Formats: sequence, C-alpha cells, structure tokens
Amino acid sequence: MDYLPFTRPSIDEETIAGVAEVLRSGWITSGPCVKQLEQALSQYFGGRPVRVMSSATGALEIALAVAGVQAGDEVITTPLSWVATANVILRAGAKPVFVDVDARTRNIDLARIEAAITPRTRALLPVDMAGLPVDRDRLYDIAGRHGLRVIEDAAQSMGASWRGRRIGSFGDLVAISFHANKNITTAEGGCLVLSDAAETDLCTRLRLQGVVRLPDGGQEVEVAGGKHNLTDVAARIGLGQLKQLDAFTARRRALVRRYFERFDSAAGCELPLADYADCNWHMFQVLLPLARMRLDRGGFIQAMHQRGIGVGVHYPAMHLFRIFRELGYNPGDFPQAEHIGAATVTLPLFPGMADSDVDRVCTTVAEVLRGQ
Repeated sequence: MDYLPFTRPSIDEETIAGVAEVLRSGWITSGPCVKQLEQALSQYFGGRPVRVMSSATGALEIALAVAGVQAGDEVITTPLSWVATANVILRAGAKPVFVDVDARTRNIDLARIEAAITPRTRALLPVDMAGLPVDRDRLYDIAGRHGLRVIEDAAQSMGASWRGRRIGSFGDLVAISFHANKNITTAEGGCLVLSDAAETDLCTRLRLQGVVRLPDGGQEVEVAGGKHNLTDVAARIGLGQLKQLDAFTARRRALVRRYFERFDSAAGCELPLADYADCNWHMFQVLLPLARMRLDRGGFIQAMHQRGIGVGVHYPAMHLFRIFRELGYNPGDFPQAEHIGAATVTLPLFPGMADSDVDRVCTTVAEVLRGQ
C-alpha cells in the first residue's frame, strides 16, 4: 500500500501557479505579497497588527525582546514542547522556569504557575499543545494579578479558538507558525500578532537589522535587530493557504472524530482530550501503554513504518536535555511531562487524508500492539 506520512501539506494548483507568477515577477524576497499576507492575517485576527517572519522561532525571539525580557530575567513555560520554546528564552539571556503539565490537556498546569513566580519573573510563555488552547481566562488572570507579560507560543494554534474567539484575535503577544507541518504553511515561516503601535514599530525594526529607512534615502539604526523577514515566494503560499484554513480545520475535526470512533480501546492507548469546539487538531497524539508492551516506542514506530504508516514523536520532555540539566533540572522534576514525553506518538493527520486512511491507522495500531 502507499506510504501514509504522519503529515503532508495540501497545496492547490492555484497557489502553485501564484508562486510561479512571483518567481517570474523578479521580486521574490519581501515585497507586495508579504504586505498582502500581513493585511489578510490582520483582518483574520480582527484588525490587530501582524508581522510575518521567516519562522515562528524568530517571532518568539522578537516577542521576548518587545516584552523587555533581558539577561537575568525568568520566563515561565512548559517542559513539553519543541525545544525552540525554551531555546529562545536562553538566547535572550533569561532562564526558562518549567512548570509541569496537566495530564488531561497536556498543556502547562495553570494551578502550578503562581508557585513558580519570583521577583525575577518577567513573562509567561504557554504552549497550546497540538492546537488545544490553554485556558486564556485563567492565564491572563494570573498574568494580570502579577504584572506579567504573556507571550503565547501559539505555533500550533492557527485556526484554534478560545470560547468562540480566534486565537490571535485577543491577548498580548501571539506567535504562530507556518512551518510545513502546520495547519497552514508558507513552507517555512510564522507571524507575530501584536496590539500596541509602538511595539509593532519595534517588531518591524527588529525583524530586519533594526534599520529605519529615511525619506532622503538614508538609514538609521537604534536597536540591534536580526534577519527574520519572510519572502514573497513564501507569502504567496500563505495567501493561498489562508483561504482554505476553515476547510482544513473542518476536515481535521472530521478525521479526528473518526479516530475516536474507530480506535480500538482494547489496544490500551490513552487518547487526547476530545475537543471539537476550540482545538484545531494540529496533531493527533496517543500515549502508548508502555508498561504492558514488550516493544519499546522505537519498536512500535518501526513496526508501523514497515506497514507503510508514518509516526512522529511530539515531544520529549525537554528539561531532560543536557542543556537544561546543566541549569539544574533533573529527571523526576516534572513527572507528568516525563510520562507523556516518553509515551507519546503522533499518528497521521492532515486534510488530504481519506476516511479509509484513519481506519487503516486504527487497524494497524491494534494489530501491532496485539501482535507484539
């Protein structure tokens, strides 16, 4: 049978033709398509200013700078995410302060945050795991009572909502990814959603070397920026993708409903929280019943691969990486994150899947776990 990857972008012929037009135009770096994408995203997010970037990592780095995070500060975040979430804190000279996750949502446990706040805490940096939003009401209540900035790592959240409000249409600083495996893509890329004019201006400067262009053709630089600008080639992909976002989200939710209907409970896997109102279902992750398995996770992944089905791992608990152990974190510090990080596997989920693909995955998972 054809190999079924765990994810694959859906790019239509109109978008492909649009990219060809950009290539023929001769203007392939940041230009008119970038401006069009920013305008379209701003409209999607209720009129808030948006700056697109070459990556969501760059968006997070700039968000930390805009929020005033400096050397010696602390930023509270989750240990269960792609390592970029904590790396950007380190690169700002600050310390990532991890808080364990909630077993049900797999997001940062909001009930544990206040115990981690110190006089050095400058910001909260939550992650919406697999596109399931952190409780924004509780999050912003905590931030408001302690005078903290919120930098939402909403990398996985495009198309998700909180109580009917689109993620990105409210809040403080919101970073979103358009990587190839995200719900919409620009191949590589991301954006930062802001709400303050002065901070938007600072973001714009930090995105491209801090340069301000003067009316007479001269330049001025007052802050040390980086290079995070998106190309017009990438932006044209994003414009085509944004038009299809609602359809993509609806299809993902339909596929996930089928997963829940067809998954063999006897396999012993722990399924994610079944949320169809707010979650955009960026990924479908299950926890393997490691205690009753003779195979380890690597063996399970290999067995699925041999049967033509791709499986991912999102994510190992990052406080166990050497770079964070050297900061004093140890195994056992965050047991929920460690359990989930050791047992999680990401099963195929993307809009181009057929219903029969879900059935095939469910059947194969059950066969592998029964036959091990």
